[in-house]
Amino acid sequence: MITKKVNNVQEATAGIESGMTIMFGGFGLCGIPENTIAALVKTTVSDLTCISNNAGVDDFGLGLLLQKKQIKKMISSYVGENAEFERQMLSGELEVELTPQGTLAERCRAAQAGIPAFFTPAGYGTEVAEGKEVREFNGKMHIMEQAFKADFAIVKAWKGDEAGNLIFKGTARNFNACMAGAAKITVAEVEELVPVGTLDPNQIHIPGIMVQRIFQGEKFEKRIEQRTVIQKA
Repeated sequence: MITKKVNNVQEATAGIESGMTIMFGGFGLCGIPENTIAALVKTTVSDLTCISNNAGVDDFGLGLLLQKKQIKKMISSYVGENAEFERQMLSGELEVELTPQGTLAERCRAAQAGIPAFFTPAGYGTEVAEGKEVREFNGKMHIMEQAFKADFAIVKAWKGDEAGNLIFKGTARNFNACMAGAAKITVAEVEELVPVGTLDPNQIHIPGIMVQRIFQGEKFEKRIEQRTVIQKA
């Protein structure tokens, strides 16, 4: 049986170098690979291009990499919760490519499926369409979007086995599912790592063939990005 298990986060991130393009799973602070991000913060890796739904918050998630100026470019769909991100973008220190959220997901899924490009109506007639091929389908204009080309995809799962099979829990499935297998190397950080044969095959969301390295994280904070409390009268 092929095993994808590595002993720790340092082994899982071996080969990540400055200038690489990395996908990070998660939505807001839900389902982000926080142990892997924390480990990268301790390295000298820089000039990263990061593909992620957002950029975390100032003191957590990708916000930690931003604080250390390790990110050169962010490709995201929502970036409204990070003051340091805003400062770096407005000052010109950080290159930003804003992408419609559905397009972001599909560019990941296309890379996962080996599809080089696709057409979508999202963004037509806006700055998003500048410099892109435009075609008409069924009387509606579409722009061509290319699949992402990433060196690493780093995802977070609830459970995984040593063969790399993954199960996500609830909303944490989000971008993790479409990013797994969408890069040259996929690293899976899991809350619980179990022996092969433990997981119900009918419940597996991502098969192990899409994962090259898997490890069990040591600490998960599971923060809430914005807490809303409704008080009864």
